[in-house]
Amino acid sequence: MSASPVVAIVDSYGLSKIVSDEFQKRGAVLVRVQSTPEVPAAYRGAFDLSAYADNIVHRGDLEETARAVAAHRPVAVVAGGEIGVELADALSESLGLPTNGTALSAARRDKYVMIETIKRAGVPGARQLLVHDAAELAAWHEEFGGRIVLKPLRSAAGNGVFFCDHPDQSVAAFARISGQENVFSERNDGAVAQEYLRGTEYMVNTASRDGVHRVCEIWRTTRITANGVADLSDTVYLMPRNGPVQERLSQYAGQVLDALGIVHGPAHVEIKLTASGPMLVEMGARICGASLPYYAQTAHGTSQLDWTAEAYLRPEYFLDHHADETPEGRFCAFVGLVSPTAGTLNAYRGLEALKELESFSELKVYAQPGGRIARTVDDLSYPAVVILMHDSEETVLRDANTIRYLDGPSFYDVTPDPDPASVPAA
Repeated sequence: MSASPVVAIVDSYGLSKIVSDEFQKRGAVLVRVQSTPEVPAAYRGAFDLSAYADNIVHRGDLEETARAVAAHRPVAVVAGGEIGVELADALSESLGLPTNGTALSAARRDKYVMIETIKRAGVPGARQLLVHDAAELAAWHEEFGGRIVLKPLRSAAGNGVFFCDHPDQSVAAFARISGQENVFSERNDGAVAQEYLRGTEYMVNTASRDGVHRVCEIWRTTRITANGVADLSDTVYLMPRNGPVQERLSQYAGQVLDALGIVHGPAHVEIKLTASGPMLVEMGARICGASLPYYAQTAHGTSQLDWTAEAYLRPEYFLDHHADETPEGRFCAFVGLVSPTAGTLNAYRGLEALKELESFSELKVYAQPGGRIARTVDDLSYPAVVILMHDSEETVLRDANTIRYLDGPSFYDVTPDPDPASVPAA
């Protein structure tokens, strides 16, 4: 048996490999567990298994999967992504490892149960309705009035989220959600309708050990209205760790973690700071997506990645140092380009201008010329992303605004998809 600690990662795919990489950097041997026999839509594509000592595919029998994982004698089972949360809970509990347990697993995945659970614990949460019937939804929206948000119960990355100002819009949105597959290739069973929370949205990334929480970094989001989406996330900014806003967010995030039974490991808490105070949008019991902890680590030298690894591999160190100050570092922004149309992408007009920005750090292009491009409607449909990093906050803010100025219909040379109404019937 290897003298190195073994860590089992549930659903480590290309998008979440930064978690595996962090443990491997610290000398851990990795075992990969895949929670579904088929790869979910959000994760399809090539991913490298060479870093893992074993790749165990869960086929529905928890005892069988637990035996296969136990054979490696792991010190921890960690969710690599959102879809792996429940199996990670079940395996860690079954194997007697540090665990958040299964009693509140549903509350950590189901967005309706999540909000009801924190409210029962006395934590402020949104007014909402569990929707299985269009007529009930229309009546609730009519009585509620104003804008509401409708979304699937178990999806992620803004998939299937609709902002509805009138009951007829809500009913139409429900028809588009119910029974459809989400990004995890799960069939949507109903939806949740929630009051629209007005205020700046923040992402609070944490790590925990034995119920002791560390806020690792906080990101501030900006939103635009585009492509029929009233509240499309376009940019996130890494905030200084300390400040009055950060303190309010940190205190509320801790209450959410306690209410949802987060005792060990990472969590990603999305919060809107409304006129009446912080309110939970949703929480994920896993590392923040879009590689944001990696960029926080690059900018500040430490992030949710480090503290998650410490929580599992060096718990004594975590408990002794969880309150340490975060080092000051560079300012960072993650700027998504917003495609206004769908079709065949012939070329981008202006990528070189992005690279000339003073705080430019990295360009990640997802929609390649010659291939398909989609309208940007959620976090999974950015055609490209620009990472900005600089010692000056003003420079990062200026360059992010410049990107938004450059980005637009003229930025894309696209042959649009034909209008379905113009295509003759077969």
